[in-house]
Amino acid sequence: MVQVTVRDNEPFEKALRRFRRKVEREGIRKDIKKNKVYLKPGEQRRLKQRLAEKRRRKAARRAVKRVRRS
Repeated sequence: MVQVTVRDNEPFEKALRRFRRKVEREGIRKDIKKNKVYLKPGEQRRLKQRLAEKRRRKAARRAVKRVRRS
C-alpha cells in the first residue's frame, strides 16, 4: 500500500505528484492494467513472445548505434 504524508504548508498538487511517482515506481498501474482483461494462456504466451522479440530488436538497434559512434 502506498502512503504519502502531506507535510505542513505543502500544496496538495505536490503531494499528489509524489503519490503518483510512488505508484509508478512500485508498478501498481502496470499490474492493474495487466489484470484488467483476462487473457487465455495461449494468448498470454504469444504476448510474452512478442514483447521479448520487441526487446531483442530494441537492444540490437542500440548495439548498432553504439558501434557506429565508436
